[in-house]
Amino acid sequence: MLVWERPEPPNRPAPAPLSRDLIVRTAVELADEAGLEAVSLRKLAGTLDVGPMRLYGYIDTKDELLDLMVDAVHAEIRPSGAGWREVLTSMAVATREAVHRHEWFADLIGGRPQLGPNALARGEAVLAALDGVDVDLVMPMVTAVDAYVIGAVRREIAERRAERASGLDQRQWQATFGPYLARMFATGRFPALETVVRDAAHHDADATFRIGLGFLLDGIGASIGHE
Repeated sequence: MLVWERPEPPNRPAPAPLSRDLIVRTAVELADEAGLEAVSLRKLAGTLDVGPMRLYGYIDTKDELLDLMVDAVHAEIRPSGAGWREVLTSMAVATREAVHRHEWFADLIGGRPQLGPNALARGEAVLAALDGVDVDLVMPMVTAVDAYVIGAVRREIAERRAERASGLDQRQWQATFGPYLARMFATGRFPALETVVRDAAHHDADATFRIGLGFLLDGIGASIGHE
């Protein structure tokens, strides 16, 4: 029986009441504070002030715990809107916002579909909004948007982590490597790149995400004949 369907063991009275929901919420808090590497069953048990073996009445493995954590974050992703474009936009934006609240989430999204109840509810909301679109095109549409979002947020989180590791924010990094790029551009070998760096608008992460998403949705709309 999958962890989402498995009944919990009988609760115990204070001083150490426990539930699967409490375990998951605590694990999410630990991951938010210090990353996935901070989440272990032993540390989780210590935070909850229970013996590690007691957790095994609620979860069998760390992988199950991670599945539950991912599904808990999916509860924060509730697409809304009147049509396919609005719903896919809200899905993308809500997923990005969830990753910004829970940086570790970027490492776990993607791969096989999530099957927890909150993930299924998110999928149902999206697919219901696509009613009227050719059923053979529905999943490719959603998959394309998901792939864009996953790639974009992982790039953003990688940048955030690089800032922490190097101690340089984007402006400081550019100042450090700017002289090197000037020397390389002076060789005349990279004229197209030089033009873009020198003349193009430099959008922040929010604008970059929305512009790229707009390109993708425009393409989807043209392909399915919907504006």
